Amino acid sequence: MQHEPQVQQRAAQPYVGIRMRVTMEGFGAAIDVGFPEVFGWLGEHGVARAGPPFIRYLVIDMETELEVELVVPVRGEVEGDGRVRSDVLPAGRYVTLRHVGPYDGLIASNAALQQWAQEQGIALDSWGTDRGSAWRGRVEHYLTDPSTEPDPANWEVDVAYLATGS
Repeated sequence: MQHEPQVQQRAAQPYVGIRMRVTMEGFGAAIDVGFPEVFGWLGEHGVARAGPPFIRYLVIDMETELEVELVVPVRGEVEGDGRVRSDVLPAGRYVTLRHVGPYDGLIASNAALQQWAQEQGIALDSWGTDRGSAWRGRVEHYLTDPSTEPDPANWEVDVAYLATGS
């Protein structure tokens, strides 16, 4: 199940996260290690989260490698250290789509949102590199915690892309 795409103006979002390069095959294992590490770091440093965790997609080549950040939003500037670093998801106009269901449907939801943006004449803030498509603001916000909601049919993820000119 999917909700209708929409355009939202979003504020900048400070966060801490771990940057990784992964293949599609290794993505699940990286998430299983990375998010607990970020949450552990927050606990060790007494930093409260300011919303649901998300994945920020920085460079994507689905056939070879993805550069991503496994991220937890925070309320203000936080100094990272070592593997956990801080950054800010830029403010701007985002096209969004609520994906409801198992995570294996996220590729189709992303494709549908990209197609919708193209049909609306909305350019997404992306450019080509020698490693794939780079993105200034492409994210998936994981709204449902699978440890408290075991039924994948009820999982909700907000997919969002920053539009150009934001």
